[in-house]
Amino acid sequence: MAFTLRQLRFFAAAADAGSVSGAARALSISQSSVTEAIRALEDDLGVILFERRARGLELTHKGGLFLRHANQILDDVSQARSAFRDETEAVAGQLSLGVSSLVAGYVLSDLLSRYRRGWPAVEIAAMEETGDYLQHLLIGGELDVAVLFTSAIRDRAPLNIETLLVSPYRLWLPQGHRLAAAEAISPEDLASEPFISLMVDEIEEGARRLMAGLSARPRVVFRTRSVEAVRSLVATGAGVAVMPGLVYRPWSLEGDRIEIRDVSGDLPTVSVGLAWRKGAPLSAPARNFIRTAQGALPFRGSP
Repeated sequence: MAFTLRQLRFFAAAADAGSVSGAARALSISQSSVTEAIRALEDDLGVILFERRARGLELTHKGGLFLRHANQILDDVSQARSAFRDETEAVAGQLSLGVSSLVAGYVLSDLLSRYRRGWPAVEIAAMEETGDYLQHLLIGGELDVAVLFTSAIRDRAPLNIETLLVSPYRLWLPQGHRLAAAEAISPEDLASEPFISLMVDEIEEGARRLMAGLSARPRVVFRTRSVEAVRSLVATGAGVAVMPGLVYRPWSLEGDRIEIRDVSGDLPTVSVGLAWRKGAPLSAPARNFIRTAQGALPFRGSP
C-alpha cells in the first residue's frame, strides 16, 4: 500500500463533514484536492470508501472500518510529533561553550546550526580563546564543553577528551608549481622552497617539526595568523605551506587556484574534538551538544 498521511487526513475530514465541500472548507483547500485524494486512496485500497449521494457522502461498510484505522494512524502520528516537540521544548537552560580560533572558523558553524535546530530553547554563550586557556576555563568550571585541537591538550588528567576528526598535514602549492606534477613528493623536496607559516594554535608547531627533520633548513618568507593570508600568498606564488587538510579550500579570496598534495613520510596530524571536566555533572544542554557533535563529526580524516 502506498497511501499517504495527506490522503488519510482528507479522507477523515470528508467522513467528519459528510461532504467534499465541507472537508475542503475545514482544510482550507480546494474541493478538487479532496476528491482526488479520496479517489487515489480508493484506488490504492481497492475498495469504495464512500457512497456518493445528492446530499453528500456516506461511508460504506468498508469505509467505516478503514476510518477507524485512519484515525488511529493520524492519532499516532500526532502523538509522536508531540512527544518530540515536548522533549525539545522541555530542554532549555544555558550552554557555556568554548572554541579555539582555527576550529571556530571551520567546524563551529555547522555544529551550532545542528544544535540550534535540535534544541532551540537553549541559550548559548560561546567564546573563542587559545587551547590552553580553554583548558583552564574547563578545569575551573567556567565552561561546560570546549571544541578544540585535542591533539594539543597537554594536561589530560582532569578532562574527558573525545577526538572526532583527524586531519593530516598536506602541502599547499600555487597552480603550475613544479611539484604539482610530481608522482611523489618527499619532505626533502621541500627543503629549497620558500615557506609561508601560519602562527595559530598548534599549526606552526606541526610545520616546525616537519621542517626540523629536513637536511637543509627551509626559508620562511612570511609568518601570519591569517589562514586567508596563507591562501593568497601561496596562490600567487610567494611560497608553499604545509597545513592541515581541515583548512584547505581550493581558491584564494582573489580567485586564484591552490593545489594540494600529499607528502610521503611521517607527517604530523591535528585532531579536533571535545573536552569537558571530569567528575562534574553535565547539564542536559551540554550532554545534547556532545551528542550533536558526535553525530556531526564522525571520526574521519580530512581532505
